[in-house]
Amino acid sequence: MICTMSAAAVAVWLGTVVTILSRSHADRNVYPSAGVLFVHVLEREYFKGEFPPYPKSGDPSNDPITFNTNLKGYPDRPGWLRYIQRTPHSDGVLYGSPTAEHIGKPTVIEITAYNRRTFETARHNLVINIKAAEEFPLPYQAEFYIKNMNVEEMLASEVLGDFLGAVKNVWQPERLNAINITSALDRGGRVPLPINNLKEGVYVMVGADVPFSSCLREVESPHNQLRCSQEMEPVISCDKKFRAQFHIDWCKISLVDINKVVPVYVTRPEPGTGILPEFGEYKPPSESLKSRDYFSDFLVTLAVPSAVALVLFFILGYTMCCRREGVEKRNMQTPDIQLVHHSSIQKSTKELRSMSKNREISWPLSTLPVFNPVSGEVVPPIHPDNYETTSMPLMQTQANLQNQITIPQQRPSGDNYVMSTFRRLEVNGIPEERKVAEALNL
Repeated sequence: MICTMSAAAVAVWLGTVVTILSRSHADRNVYPSAGVLFVHVLEREYFKGEFPPYPKSGDPSNDPITFNTNLKGYPDRPGWLRYIQRTPHSDGVLYGSPTAEHIGKPTVIEITAYNRRTFETARHNLVINIKAAEEFPLPYQAEFYIKNMNVEEMLASEVLGDFLGAVKNVWQPERLNAINITSALDRGGRVPLPINNLKEGVYVMVGADVPFSSCLREVESPHNQLRCSQEMEPVISCDKKFRAQFHIDWCKISLVDINKVVPVYVTRPEPGTGILPEFGEYKPPSESLKSRDYFSDFLVTLAVPSAVALVLFFILGYTMCCRREGVEKRNMQTPDIQLVHHSSIQKSTKELRSMSKNREISWPLSTLPVFNPVSGEVVPPIHPDNYETTSMPLMQTQANLQNQITIPQQRPSGDNYVMSTFRRLEVNGIPEERKVAEALNL
């Protein structure tokens, strides 16, 4: 098949292959300056050609694409470089401010694009060649806090240009550069509520070569400092030049003159053995080192304490088990008179306990409520509660009573009758024998 292809077809095929490889693996070089804000946009349109098109021709290609960025050979980015992408349908942005220590050292960033529809990836390298600025650092630096912007909105070239233009009108410097941009969330800010189109806020640091203007110095006046302490907006004459597009919190503005900043040098202690130097490669120890014998450490740490504990265990066991006197030996050494006294005390105690059990008799009937068979009422006992119930007669309620009648009553267990005594009831002097019979169901 390859031999039958024409030269033009081969050229087209090779050109297509070369084009795809250049998109996937070619390095892009950028040249930011130290101390100046660096912004690089990862455009989704640039990577769409790396992925297969939609099944139907003519459909708009709007694949969800996310990016992963890391320093080549490492899992994360350099400390000065940040990355943000809000949604898979928006572009990613790399931004940061390189320092002087990165000058002349190419930084290779691996950018991997993930297509969330086809689960395919595309990768290319971004080579950051940091060069020295004409004047670094700028001596006068001011940091503004903008409340109505997100970091990706502020990183847009036209928005950042408008802000720098407003600052230049207020400051009037010869050279003005954006030094750094930081999201308020990275400074400990809170995530805004998804209502009223609230923004997270962004800090923008700019530098200039001339002292601060009088308008920026107004923040340091005692009157404005007092208003800020009372959580009131200070009165700034140049605020109207920003208010149309940028809402600046003037209480959070920071003005720094690095010429007046006293450098603080922290003396680091000399590293001891086993601490790697800051620069250079790690050199493992050679094989000529002597091996260490840990048998003595084992004896001191485990064997000796275990042996001492075992000896103490045997001494305690012998003392508690083998040296017990016992009951017989104790009785042999006790005088006879003491044993007799002890035995008599035990017998007396048993006798008193048996006698106390016999006192547990049932309550007399006179202490129980009395049932009136005529009226059906339950009458309480007639004796007071403070009487000695155990010494009272069994049938106190029937003693020395007049007008009593004896009525036979059938036993539940047989046909024999017993005589029960009831008080005769009279109404107008006439005995009510009929009511007594009805009450007994006779």
